[in-house]
Amino acid sequence: MTDDAGLSSIEAYDALRDAVGSPTASIAEKEMPLLDRHARHFLSLSPILFISTVGVDGRADISPRGDPAGFVKVIDDRTILIPERPGNRRADTMSNIVENPGHSVALIFLLPGVEETLRASGRARVVDDPAALADMAVRGKVPQLGILVEIDEVFFHCAKALKRARLWDPDTRIERRAFPTLAQITRDQRETDTPLEEIEARIRESYETRLY
Repeated sequence: MTDDAGLSSIEAYDALRDAVGSPTASIAEKEMPLLDRHARHFLSLSPILFISTVGVDGRADISPRGDPAGFVKVIDDRTILIPERPGNRRADTMSNIVENPGHSVALIFLLPGVEETLRASGRARVVDDPAALADMAVRGKVPQLGILVEIDEVFFHCAKALKRARLWDPDTRIERRAFPTLAQITRDQRETDTPLEEIEARIRESYETRLY
């Protein structure tokens, strides 16, 4: 099929399979219903994850969560708890979870220096249980909320994407001045007359005093 942009596209599953082929049995069946010792070890070292949710309007969202290594608490072999730190108060992820509880969430965990990633999916809910969150404090600040995920499946993803990206290769890092600062982007996108220095000061203050 050709779309309005003149690009051909695949819309049938069989056609997709003809294009990409079929996975081997070891790949097709690698999902696990629970966290094994390797997945637990990966989580104990990982400082960042990305979580995807779907809103009641059908729109998808993906958001990062980062903290000191091992910040995700493993409750048991099928349950993890992610602390919710202060943000910009949009609360897109939590809003989707609360308003659209029937949909799965998907997560991908990264570990700097390791090119394989850990993927998981399951059912999530927002929790405010003080006892569960008490030992997740950073800099003396206990999170008010957390995202509890009951895992349906988890598996390790091969390193091809990160190898292609050379993500952890120091030689691929750009000079910071090669891309505009968030302050400059904010000023340009909002077409505001607010001085750039004032926007930079606000962002710097947020980073320095409101991480936790």
